[in-house]
This record gives sequence, C-alpha cells and structure tokens, in this order.
Amino acid sequence: MVALTSLLLLVGTVAAHNGQHNGGSPSYSKPGYNRPTQGPSRPWKSKEPWKGQPPWKTSSRSSSLPATAPSSSYKPTGTATLPLVNSEELQASISESALSDLAHELEDIAFSTDESNRVMGSLGHNRTIDWITSQFDELKGYFTYEVQPFAALYSHAEGNLTVNDVDQNGVPFEYTAGGDVAGEIVMVEDFGCEASNYPANVDGKIALISRGTCEFGLKSALAGAAGATGAIIYNNAPGEIGGGTLGEPPRPEGPYVPTIGISQERGVAIADSIEAGETVSAGLLVDAETYNITTYNVIAQTIGGDDSQVLTMGAHSDSVYAGPGINDDGSGTVALLEVARQLTKYRTNNAVRFCFWSGEEFGLLGSTYYVSQLSNASRAQIPIYLNFDMIASPNYIYAIFDGDGSEFNITGPPGSAEGEAFFQDYFTQQGLNYTATAFDGRSDYGPFIDVGIAAAGLFTGAEEEKTEEWAQQFGGTAGESLDPNYHDAGDNYDNLNFEAFVVNTKAIAAAVAEYGTSFGSLNQASLQRKRSPWKRTVRNYKIRCHHKIWKS
Repeated sequence: MVALTSLLLLVGTVAAHNGQHNGGSPSYSKPGYNRPTQGPSRPWKSKEPWKGQPPWKTSSRSSSLPATAPSSSYKPTGTATLPLVNSEELQASISESALSDLAHELEDIAFSTDESNRVMGSLGHNRTIDWITSQFDELKGYFTYEVQPFAALYSHAEGNLTVNDVDQNGVPFEYTAGGDVAGEIVMVEDFGCEASNYPANVDGKIALISRGTCEFGLKSALAGAAGATGAIIYNNAPGEIGGGTLGEPPRPEGPYVPTIGISQERGVAIADSIEAGETVSAGLLVDAETYNITTYNVIAQTIGGDDSQVLTMGAHSDSVYAGPGINDDGSGTVALLEVARQLTKYRTNNAVRFCFWSGEEFGLLGSTYYVSQLSNASRAQIPIYLNFDMIASPNYIYAIFDGDGSEFNITGPPGSAEGEAFFQDYFTQQGLNYTATAFDGRSDYGPFIDVGIAAAGLFTGAEEEKTEEWAQQFGGTAGESLDPNYHDAGDNYDNLNFEAFVVNTKAIAAAVAEYGTSFGSLNQASLQRKRSPWKRTVRNYKIRCHHKIWKS
C-alpha cells in the first residue's frame, strides 16, 4: 500500500475504490457531466441519484451550538449530581448487543433505498444524518447538537477497462473525467508525481502509473498535461488499489483525464509486457458526473464540562457508492453513538464533543469544512482530536495512529505522541497486541493536524493483506485482506467482526473517561507549544486513502 509476466493475470474481477456498482450514471446531462457517445456496452444500469432535500427541518434540528466553538453560556443542567465518569464502569457498559442493534439500524437505512448505500448527498446518507440526530434527541438535557450544512461537489462515475480486448472491470476514481478512449498503454516513470516522469510518446495514449508518493489527482492531472487521453493507476502493494478520489477539480497542474484503478498484480503484468517489447492496448470507458450539493455534519457536545478544554472525537457518516458502509465507517459512527449514550450516566470535568462528518469518502470534505470555520481561539480549546474510521474489520488488526513518528517518521502535532501512548497502554493493559498505522492525515484527523491540533485514533484495516506475523499477533487469515469487503457491497452487518468492534469501542470509552476527567496525561508543555503555529514537515495529503500499516 511479485513481478508477474503473464497477461492471463489481467483476466478477472478488479474490486477497487467503488467496487461492483449496481447503479450507474444518469441518463441525462448536467453541467460538468461528460457521457461518451460510443464504445463498448455499459455493464451498469442507468439510475438517477437522489438529490432531494434532507428529511428533517434543519431549523428545528439545529441547537444553539455554533459551528466555530462552544459558547461560554453553556452550563450543566441536571448533570452536576451525576458521579464523575469512571473508566472501568464506562467500559463495562459497552455491550455487543447494543452495538449490534445500532449497526442493524444503520444497515436498514442503507437497504431502505434503491442504491443500498449511504453515499454523500443520497437519500440513504440524509436518512443517516436524521438517524444520528434522533439518537441525540433522546439524550436531551445532556447533549446539545447542531446540523452543520456545507456545500460540496458530488461526483460519481461508472467505468470499464479492457486490456488487449480482455475485460478488466477496473473501477474509476471519484472526480475523474468522463470519456471513451482507446489506444496504446505507455509506462510512466517512477510514481508519476513529476511532469518529467511522463515521456513524450504518452501524448494521445493511455498512461500506466504506479500508486505511491503523491495523491491520485496529481497523477491524473499530470497525465492530462502531458497529452494522455486516459490513465490507469495500479496498486503499489499486493491486492486491489482500494483508493477512491482524485480530489475536487480543477488542479493547476493540468486537466483530469478518464482515470481507472486496478490491482498491483494486473498493473505489474501490463508493465512487464511493455518492458518485454510487446504493444499493449487498452479501451477505457468512463461515464462521469459532477455537480454541487448541500450536505451536513452533525456536531454534538455535552452540556456539562469545561468548554474551554473540549475532547473532540469523530467518525464519518457517509459510505461509498458501492455499498452500505457498515464497517467503513458505520463502525465508528455506531461506537461513538453508544459511548455517548452510556456517558449520560456520568458527569465529566471537560466537555466532550462527538462529530459525525459528511463527505469523508470524497476527500475529508466535512471535517475540512468544520476546521476551516474554527477561529484560532476555538482551535486552542481542543487539546486533542480522536478519529475512529473502520474499527470492526473482519480480518482485523489493532492499529494505533503513529503519532510519535517512531515507525513511519511522520510526527503529529504536540500531544499526538501522548495520545498514541494512551491507546498503547490500553491495549497492553488488556493483554492485547497492537501495531502502528501511518500518521499521514488520510482520514478525518488530517484537517486537525494540519492546523496543529493533536490527534490519535484506532483502525482495524482496509484492503491491505494480513501478513503471517499479523495472523500470529491477531488471529485471522494471512494472505487475505484485512477487510475483503472494503469499499464494496459486502461491507454489511454480516461481515463485521464484533470482537474487534467491542474491544475498540471500550478503548474509546476509556479515552473519554481519561480526557473527560483530565488532559493531564497530555504533556502540558507540548500543549502549550501547540498554541503556537505548527507546520507539518511532510507533504500534506488531502486526498483520502486508508493508512499504511507497520509490518515489523
């Protein structure tokens, strides 16, 4: 995140970012919609995406909680007599049955729609937002919440790739250009992150690019600037690419071209054939649409607790188009809701904020918007942000964000190392193994660390294959993906791993008890340094792709 030479490997199913779609692009045109007029028949159905209004009245759902910061006028109402939150008791209140019930409800929401998903802007997603707010309606007197609208650019694409007339079933990236192109495949040097990587003869042909080093959108834009008619991006680790978005256009480097992702095995096979002197041709068909929508974050906060020191946590509420997204990130959403519900038995010294982000699958849109609305003073009120994105993967590992940079050499803002250490200590105390996942900002904690807010979090794995060592540490099956259903229709209730789900939710409860009581375990000198401007020393990747994981 094997070099094989036979083009026979090019035959078969490629499951990438959007998986096997049951729906498809609409049968009409809109601004920004590019539908090919010729080419091979499309294996997907034509279906109109839902673009109605959300099923709630925002004015009645919104509380007085501002988007930028909690008001100092918030005072505890009825919480002062509650006992101070107790970590062991809060953890003990987390049950598999409660998580199961909520996960079933969330899946029912997805399956109540024709598309069976909760993609940003869809009926399924807006029903998800209404469901989240209904949970907090039941907790009135303890929480206040806001439904925060923001403008977003929606994209959906269906596509097909053939190589030497063999159907590859490759999957296009979000925000890709549409088109129906055919031609010779030309290899791009290195990872295609510099204009000099694109040879002159790529003009009018299809670029073959390895994943890695830079975001997908830069690769597509540079291919367009070099005159390529299309781009194929293949994984740089075994398995499917599992990526997803080019990021919102336009880019200064060049125009996007029709761009499809395939597995490492198929990409390497194509590259080997080209290097052997063979001419390899491709047909690339993409139906793509892009248009503006309004979508919504949900921000809930305890009424009690010090609102100048706010523990802030988040999970994303949207899925990809391909499926219901019950692990990605229904698991994080459900875990936060259940912890919030159980927290109402206790008071906290510090305020606790639960955030449910829209548009994560399109490039961290909701969390980016939220952070952009925070004043410097509001940012200073967040000692640490905790992110929970995919915590019930079927072939799971227990991965903790590498906040101190000891494994991946990407360090977080001051306080991130202490957040990592908290979760390490937690798993150690439970007698459980853990590993590290790269602190590269490729989920909703990215916008927070970009402005110097410490972050930490948990992750159980996406498309990456489980190693023999991981199988020994965590059980499961070596050689299979950590989540074989990642970004696919199979990301449903039946494929959740409840052992990992419960363990991680209890870890979240422990963090809420720890930081809801005191931020003393965070290095105060570090927190003071955080108040000063902080800049990341690594490239800022705004485009989402799940974490690289340490394999020592």
